[in-house]
Amino acid sequence: MPSVTSPQRPFGAVLSAMVTPMTDDGAVDLQAAVTLARHLVDSGHDGLVLNGTTGEAPTTHAPEKAEVVAAVVEAVGDRAYVVAGAGSNDTAHAVRMAEQAAEAGAHGLLVVSPYYSRPSQPGLVAHVHAVADATDLPVMLYDVPGRAGVRMSASAIDELALHPRIIAMKDATGDVFTASGAAERTGLAWYCGDDGLLLPFLAHGAAGVVGVATHVVGPQFAAVIRAWDAGDHAEALRLFRSVTPAIQAINGAGFQAVYAKAALEIIGLLSGRTVRLPYVPASDEDVDDIRAGLRAAGLLDAALA
Repeated sequence: MPSVTSPQRPFGAVLSAMVTPMTDDGAVDLQAAVTLARHLVDSGHDGLVLNGTTGEAPTTHAPEKAEVVAAVVEAVGDRAYVVAGAGSNDTAHAVRMAEQAAEAGAHGLLVVSPYYSRPSQPGLVAHVHAVADATDLPVMLYDVPGRAGVRMSASAIDELALHPRIIAMKDATGDVFTASGAAERTGLAWYCGDDGLLLPFLAHGAAGVVGVATHVVGPQFAAVIRAWDAGDHAEALRLFRSVTPAIQAINGAGFQAVYAKAALEIIGLLSGRTVRLPYVPASDEDVDDIRAGLRAAGLLDAALA
């Protein structure tokens, strides 16, 4: 178990919702996943979230998910918190995912609202309880109404926060003000789930970020949080603004898994940008735009620019 955590930051401060690297024929590339995980941890990450949306969880299969968790835990599990997605619109399936993640050595679980089904709030609470009860692992909730189709209500979050293993929230609602009150009320560690809102979330007491652009701006985000913690808010703002072109390039179109893989290919950390349908790989035009964003953020060597 890594030693980078604290009660205030139980999963660390900087985490990436890591992509799942794939070979040209669409097979999960475990060696590439290990290489990427090591790079991210070496460059300032306290944790990694595997098998989430950006990891293409809807189209990877149970054995593949377990293999990714096991490989990454073996590679970096002594230095970073490895959180595994256990999200599904089928509660029984989510429970199995949680159990398999625990068996593979995960340190924690990310549990998203059941998507597509749009359950009632009592149904959502019952779903999360079932997953949290399936293992002894700590749980980070994930509220992302834009993808799930349902938002966690205040009363649901309050009830879930009473569960002894539910200790954190990844918030992708965009509602910073409500997040501030919920964090104060529940005592959950609150994580920004939207790269572009890192500073507002920190201003409202967030523990850190679970990001996507962090694949390429992890060191900068770590520096932002260090500056914020030190009370140097002007420096935090300067650092954040320096990488906004990269944040926009990777997140702007809403296809984070696709564009993150393209960015990683551009900087040489992935050999390709293969994704599984219904995603399609970034086009050459998309790649040009992403490269321009990375260049504007100062992330490319002159030889690559």
